[in-house]
Amino acid sequence: MWLVLIGVFLSLLKMADVQPFAAWDWLLVLSPFALAAIWWTIADRTGYTKRKAQERMDAKRDARRQRSMEELGLVNKKKK
Repeated sequence: MWLVLIGVFLSLLKMADVQPFAAWDWLLVLSPFALAAIWWTIADRTGYTKRKAQERMDAKRDARRQRSMEELGLVNKKKK
């Protein structure tokens, strides 16, 4: 996501003729978009995105379970 934001930022600076970005070649300005596409391809093929999504789901589940246990009074809050 950061590479896309950098690409948008550089593109806006190039189109607004802000120096020194106005003198840069378009290939250099648009290269963060290509790098983002490469990163997403690698992340998908190695399972990184699925693993991160599973970790977020697990954290939500654990937090929900902990909150439910506290509401039922089954967990001593001081032991955290």
